[in-house]
Amino acid sequence: MAARPPKDPKKKTKHPTAARSTGAAVRRTPTKAREAKGQSLRASDRPSSTGPAKPRGKKAKAATPPPKRRSALRWVLKWGSVGAIWGAVLLFMVVAYHAYDLPDISHLETPTRSPSTTVATMDGTVLASYGDLHSGYVDVSDLPSVLPNAVMAIEDRRFRDHFGIDPLGLLRAAVVNVMEGAVVQGGSTITQQLAKNLFLSPERTLHRKIQEVLLALWLEHRFSKDQILTLYLNRVYLGAGAYGVEAASQRYFGKSARRVSLPEAAMLAGLLKAPSRYAPTRDLDLARARAAQVLDAMVADGAISAEEAAEAKARPASPGGSTAGNGFYYFADWTVEQVPGFVGGEHSDVTVTTTLDPVMQRAAAAAVAEVLSQDGERLGAGQAALVAMTPDGAVKAMVGGRSYAESQFNRATQARRQPGSAFKLFVYLAALEAGFAPTDRIVDQPVTVNGWTPDNYHGKYRGAIDLVQAFAVSSNSAAVQLAEQVGIGEVAATARRLGVVSPLTETPSLALGTSEVTLVETVGAYAAIANGGHAVLPYGIAAVTDRNGIPLYQRGGSGGGQVLAPETVSAMARMMRAVVTEGTGKAAAVDGLPAAGKTGTSQDFRDAWFVGYVPGLVVGVWVGNDDSSAMKNVTGGTLPAIIWRRFVTAVR
Repeated sequence: MAARPPKDPKKKTKHPTAARSTGAAVRRTPTKAREAKGQSLRASDRPSSTGPAKPRGKKAKAATPPPKRRSALRWVLKWGSVGAIWGAVLLFMVVAYHAYDLPDISHLETPTRSPSTTVATMDGTVLASYGDLHSGYVDVSDLPSVLPNAVMAIEDRRFRDHFGIDPLGLLRAAVVNVMEGAVVQGGSTITQQLAKNLFLSPERTLHRKIQEVLLALWLEHRFSKDQILTLYLNRVYLGAGAYGVEAASQRYFGKSARRVSLPEAAMLAGLLKAPSRYAPTRDLDLARARAAQVLDAMVADGAISAEEAAEAKARPASPGGSTAGNGFYYFADWTVEQVPGFVGGEHSDVTVTTTLDPVMQRAAAAAVAEVLSQDGERLGAGQAALVAMTPDGAVKAMVGGRSYAESQFNRATQARRQPGSAFKLFVYLAALEAGFAPTDRIVDQPVTVNGWTPDNYHGKYRGAIDLVQAFAVSSNSAAVQLAEQVGIGEVAATARRLGVVSPLTETPSLALGTSEVTLVETVGAYAAIANGGHAVLPYGIAAVTDRNGIPLYQRGGSGGGQVLAPETVSAMARMMRAVVTEGTGKAAAVDGLPAAGKTGTSQDFRDAWFVGYVPGLVVGVWVGNDDSSAMKNVTGGTLPAIIWRRFVTAVR
């Protein structure tokens, strides 16, 4: 029997089963046999290439994760819990940080606001209101359903369904904005808008937005939907200084919000997007177009039928008693600016009773509009202004331009323009006070002063004429000669004595009205001739009362006292009547009324004036262009005199 080669320690021992397959006998010790049996059992538990091994004896236990997997899971659970805790702490800190300076919301029904000023006529007719106007608290249950439905349809369709924040609304707005390529739709809810209104500043910051969300959630938790809607409708700004639907309804329609119709409700709801832009007193056509959009939204929301919407569009809302078209706001703006001077800068809600006469105001606005529409474009005249006052200075009508909606600049009180020959009133008054008489003669001829040679209109000279004729035909030569004889300083002093406060340059050309003045101060100066020689300060405020009707100011006194002698006034009135009867102002003549006045035209026809009076009324008219461009031969005796006559005829 051959000898067995020595066993290689590096060579693996074959599995016992392999040994058996070769038929070789293997002797095992009991210990070795048990180990081999254990190895055999463990091998049988392993899956084979042909399928899983069947368990033997007792049911096999489920496999447990390896030690590394168990430790990773424990790490995730541990640090995940820590992260969640710190996340909650950080969230609490963020909320606390943004909530520490939230506004006081314990008195939401009493909104903070600035004082309002209401401008009214003697009979109580409201002309305009300024400041934050509130007209009482109204509950949503007291309003016609069309009003809150209109607001919800255009502002927040899902108001009844969301919890203060509307994720679907935000998503819809984002999609629309992306499709349009611009921000055309917002996602703020009515609750968020109410929260926003609680802030004093309109800043757009992340801090403010977070506060808005927190406050919206608090409002939804604290109040019912109807209470939130009530708060919103009483606080929201709706243009023209009106806060809340009640104030806005009173302002635009002259009625309570409890009685608005469907077209009116749609117009009010339409204001929410841009109150100043869509205000019916500013642009009625735009306001109606916006109201039509609201009606369409109400149909889409199921609040009204298509037939109801069509009927409302056919009969759109009209602002009741709107004054913008009649220029009332020019006068109202002028008076409101003066209120602090009478009652102080810090005051409560006040009502200003004015001197304005609504009938005269409408007649003045109509006269300006009619003449400019007929001849303004043809003659290159784009603007006009009119002031009418009683001889004691109480302003009864004021037109500051052809359209307040287009321009709020008041050409009657804010614009300084050259009065031309209308300034000759002061030249002749100074001459009369210096001893000249209306019958005195002067040579109307070319004259030169310090190298300056003024021309008469059309270069026409009349030779020796009396002062009445010289004033009536508006001789430049005669006015310059008189000013030189009495002194240009005396002419300026006379103008100031009669109420002209604009700066006057004391040069020879002042006699021809080259220094700029306002229309209202010029009319006030002419009033001294109409009232017998008393200086007046044009005024529009008769009284000021607080919200309880307690007087804060009451006009008293009689003006600036006597500044012209009666004989001077009589002589000047004679010359002014000649202007209308036989001179440059014939177009201003009024049938059956004695009229007196003076025309004025600045160089190159840039300004044209007519200022005069009839018994009980002094009126001045200016026509020109804002850019001081020349008109086409428009003189004081043409368009201004025509407007003057139309107005005086209508009110007398």
